[in-house]
Amino acid sequence: MITPLRFLQLCVLSMVLPTTSATTASASMLSGGEDGLHAEILRDEAVARLNQLGKVSDADGYLERTFMSPASVRAASLIRAWMEDAGLTTWVDYMGNVHGRVEGLNASAEALLIGSHLDTVVDAGIFDGNGTLTNLIRPVEVIAFSDEEGVRFQSTFLGSAAVAGILPVSALQISDKSGVNVQDALRENSIAITEENLFRLKYDPQSVWGYIEVHIEQGPVLEWVGFPLGVVKGIAGQTRLKITVRGTQGHAGTVPMSLRQDPMAASAELIILLESLCKSPKDFLSYDGHCNDSTVESLSNSLVCTVGEISTWPSASNVIPGQVTFTVDLRAMDDMGREAALYELSNRMYEICARRSVSCIIERKHDANAVISDSELTSELKFAANAALKRITGEIQDEVPVLMSGAGHDAMAMSHLTKVGMLFVRCRGGVSHSPAEHVLDDDVWAAGLAILAFLEMHSAALAEESHTGGRDEGITVVVGMINSVQ
Repeated sequence: MITPLRFLQLCVLSMVLPTTSATTASASMLSGGEDGLHAEILRDEAVARLNQLGKVSDADGYLERTFMSPASVRAASLIRAWMEDAGLTTWVDYMGNVHGRVEGLNASAEALLIGSHLDTVVDAGIFDGNGTLTNLIRPVEVIAFSDEEGVRFQSTFLGSAAVAGILPVSALQISDKSGVNVQDALRENSIAITEENLFRLKYDPQSVWGYIEVHIEQGPVLEWVGFPLGVVKGIAGQTRLKITVRGTQGHAGTVPMSLRQDPMAASAELIILLESLCKSPKDFLSYDGHCNDSTVESLSNSLVCTVGEISTWPSASNVIPGQVTFTVDLRAMDDMGREAALYELSNRMYEICARRSVSCIIERKHDANAVISDSELTSELKFAANAALKRITGEIQDEVPVLMSGAGHDAMAMSHLTKVGMLFVRCRGGVSHSPAEHVLDDDVWAAGLAILAFLEMHSAALAEESHTGGRDEGITVVVGMINSVQ
């Protein structure tokens, strides 16, 4: 008999990966393969589904899928169909997150949650998370988070923050470039979000044991050391700024250079300042109550800054702009150091704008503190990764690398709800947020086997605890998967 949980294994991979038929895949899953390595599902089917979901896009020629966009809605429908095909009970919550649930052997136990996000950046790659599960003795719920990237509304983690209970009501009024706010975007898709039902989305922390997320590294370290998997010891804190520089609009040919109040030239100097500070923070930061040796050293090793978007008005080749707006993405492992860098950056930006006789408005659009992974989960993921690689190669592997993540993940939001752990998967050249993003099929396979090993380990522990009359606390683990996102 093909159990719903076996179907769910295929469905979980489907969420962010894209497929052949569920029936064909489930037949292979039923036996687990002759060698117990599930290659047909955890490798072949997973990669096929990545490719399928990677074709669901709002743009022709590249991948783009933002919060509540037409492609995002189509992707959610596809994921929901896969869930229903797997025998799950499905629903969409008030933030557009897609849920699928099977009650398992003990419907009264706390649920195992498996989550990932279905949105992407513009011109994205198709890899970006991956996982699966084994036959645990409690309910299993799959969640496809509606937004993690924050591209449309410049506010990340809308989906997971709602589940974690940290999304403020004010987030519903954040508007995109077209003036549509989050609440309107949901209502346009027949989701009547209100302040009251936003609060109802929060999960009960007492029902949650932990959160695990599996994701491509989005960096070059694993490829450089020649290892397919790595565990994450923490995630960098991040701040997003919107900088608006206003000057005097004028004719490009008639206003002398000495009389110009040019916001474009001022913005160029501001961006060079940003680059210089982030390349060499020790040259800008003073050793006072906010910065000590360890803080500056941490910034020197982890501080990164990016201007990813810039726009001008009126944006004509023969007009001195009247206004320039650009974004700043600043990340660091040390929260105090990040704040010190932002303080210094803001002060120097205002000085430059004053000297150039232009106005400067600095808005903080997003803040997330650094997250330290739970030591117990990290150790268990290392063990599971080693076990998976040994199953594939038949050999004992070297120590699994331990990395910091400079990229933000849903684990950051979920850390407000429970302890978190993450597993990284190697990606070619460290390239991500790009069509050139690529993961080896066998590395996808290794990641799936690692999560199986992790869950098998906990399944055995729970069964023993129940058998010996121990506390039946259950396990709520949210597993992020290689998503067709970012």
